Amino acid sequence: MTFVRAIWKLLVGIKDALVLLFMLLFFGLLYAGLSARPTPVTDGVLAFKLDGSVVEQPAKAQLSELAGGGRLKQYRLRDLIAALDAAKGDDRVKAVALDLDGFVGGGQTAMSDLSDAIRRVRTSGKPVLAYATGYTNDGYQLGAAASEVWLNPLGAVAIAGPGGANLYFKGLLDKLGVTANVYRVGTYKAAVEPFIRNDMSPAARENYQAFGQALLESWRDSVLRARPQAKVDAFMKDMPGAVNAAGGDMAKAALAAGLIDKIADRRAFEARLAQLGGTDDKAPGGYKSIKLESYIKDRVKETPRGPIGVVTIAGTIVDGKAPNGTAGGDSIAKLIDDGLRKGGLKALVVRVDSPGGSVLASERIRQAILAAKDQGLPVVVSMGSVAASGGYWVSTPADYIYAEPSTITGSIGVFGILPSFQGTLAKLGMGADGIKTTPLSGEPDLLRGPSPDASRLIQASVESIYRTFLGVVAQSRHKSPADIDKIAQGRIWDGGTAHQLGLVDGFGGLPEAIAKAAELAKLGKDDRDVRYLERPPSFKDGLLEMLASQDRDDDSAGPADGFAAIGGRPDLELAAMIADLRSILAGPRIQARCLECGPVAPTQLTRQDQGLLAALAAWF
Repeated sequence: MTFVRAIWKLLVGIKDALVLLFMLLFFGLLYAGLSARPTPVTDGVLAFKLDGSVVEQPAKAQLSELAGGGRLKQYRLRDLIAALDAAKGDDRVKAVALDLDGFVGGGQTAMSDLSDAIRRVRTSGKPVLAYATGYTNDGYQLGAAASEVWLNPLGAVAIAGPGGANLYFKGLLDKLGVTANVYRVGTYKAAVEPFIRNDMSPAARENYQAFGQALLESWRDSVLRARPQAKVDAFMKDMPGAVNAAGGDMAKAALAAGLIDKIADRRAFEARLAQLGGTDDKAPGGYKSIKLESYIKDRVKETPRGPIGVVTIAGTIVDGKAPNGTAGGDSIAKLIDDGLRKGGLKALVVRVDSPGGSVLASERIRQAILAAKDQGLPVVVSMGSVAASGGYWVSTPADYIYAEPSTITGSIGVFGILPSFQGTLAKLGMGADGIKTTPLSGEPDLLRGPSPDASRLIQASVESIYRTFLGVVAQSRHKSPADIDKIAQGRIWDGGTAHQLGLVDGFGGLPEAIAKAAELAKLGKDDRDVRYLERPPSFKDGLLEMLASQDRDDDSAGPADGFAAIGGRPDLELAAMIADLRSILAGPRIQARCLECGPVAPTQLTRQDQGLLAALAAWF
């Protein structure tokens, strides 16, 4: 009986613990639901506080983010632009305040589109004020569009332009005994170089220098349109000289160069906002403000039944299904198929912001777009900051392709990487052996290295896929495969050069693509509503996003001083490099991907990445 009573007490204890857990969960959800109600929009200053990055499609919040170390806040580009356009004619909005202390950037094309929207508010007569402790490339492109640019006295304008160092893994792989078996086509397909070299090849350097210079010119033009009096060229050419001339004060150097209008601390900035939007002693900062999220919910409306469908292909293209922020081949194809099945679509716009990825998934998406064309829908592609390699592959069915001068595109090439560990086994004093019944038994052999027959087979497959890629592009661009091969070979192009080469048809963003789709579909001016083909967020998704957002609001902080701004975010750079290494080694063996194009959204170290770094540290 003693044993039975003990078991009974254990069961009662488990029951009580579960009841307590469910009660805590219920009241937590109740609190979250009550606190999630948007703040009513009243008169004041639109607080355009960007604590994170701007992306085409925000990634879904994960449960692990609630325990700390989660991803940065991601803002949807089209929501921000729509909010700014709505603010122009909204009498409740007295001014717009760009708070860029926590901003980590976005693609250059996205920054150009967003800065254009800021200028539209400014030219409408409403003041736009920008504030930051440190302005870097992307942040200054936005800040320069404001009517007043403020800088913290301890801050700096640290504009450096495109460029920087890449990480090369050849020496590390040699120490680990890992052999990177590389298969590629394309003189300029430099994605594999970090695994087979310790430095940049001359061909890759030539390509990077050319499109980097083109991106710098695009950035410069955007800034000078907003601030023609700014001495941008002289400041970038000799920032140390400008700082020395200002007595070593980086903020005064920026003011002397005409890059900013005012040097003051945040309290003075908030006092200026109170002058414009009204005083509220109970509000943070002491001025009447309108929260950005509340304003977007209040003014940004989307039509669920419009005749023009817009599907977004954002992030790395991967096989199968994937959440928002990553382009799963099956997921994107299903969105298009569901839109066609529901009916009412008369045109399709494909917004691409992707460096590519899996060849199989890219072709899966292309076939889904072709199915829309087979039903008579005109297809227009709108390229964002990056539409390269597999991102260009999925663009080929379009009747018309729009890009911006700063779009990174091209990279028409294919590669494969197969790691093998014969050197690692030797370092550990281990060996591997076995039998073969055919030349390809046990191939590709990751323990002893792929055989010559297996390597020839993989290389032949890569070359075959490259020929397919050339054929797909040639058919789309009405050229011969030989002509496309001359501008392919894995070479990256800026949007301006791509237009000259015939890889894109015109310059413009998403609004121009939507207008073109309506024109091709012969839609009337009153029949041009847009339907975004996206998965609606579940209750769980909404709850996690709200809780993660609250956690980010509590922890958000900008750079401590100008040196912090100049230093950038090395944690994000390291995370991007580790993520690339992991995705290449764990991803599909043959890829159409542009690693050189950079991530479409800042990456943070995951627990898996931290474990990889810890394992490497332990090895050494």
